[in-house]
Amino acid sequence: MKKQTRRTFVATAAALGASAAATAMPTMDKKDKKQLVHHVFFWLKNRDSKEDLAKLLEGLKTLKKIETIKKMHIGVPASTEKRDVVDNSYSASELMFFDDLAGQKTYQDHPIHQKFIADCGHLWEKVIVYDSLDV
Repeated sequence: MKKQTRRTFVATAAALGASAAATAMPTMDKKDKKQLVHHVFFWLKNRDSKEDLAKLLEGLKTLKKIETIKKMHIGVPASTEKRDVVDNSYSASELMFFDDLAGQKTYQDHPIHQKFIADCGHLWEKVIVYDSLDV
């Protein structure tokens, strides 16, 4: 058996570690679809109504059942530092992640989404949507 020095041991361990890390990382190639992020902000007609906000939040939670949503966050404005760049005038927001444009299109047309709009649309006076795609 060949005698191993500290230097060859460290070099071998580093190479094995790098190899293990490389095989554990997901591979991305050109044919992979780009993830889409869908962020929606809602302004309630009755901004001070806790009941209306509760109805909207419950309605948003029903959207989690749509299979093409990979991850979802529902929130209300945080009490962060007041700055010119912070807009906390909205009542609630939803942030959704989709595997691709097709998944977001499925969500838009899904009966659960359509029911949410029919059941909760009367609650809001304004909605703004920001969609972005991985670069």
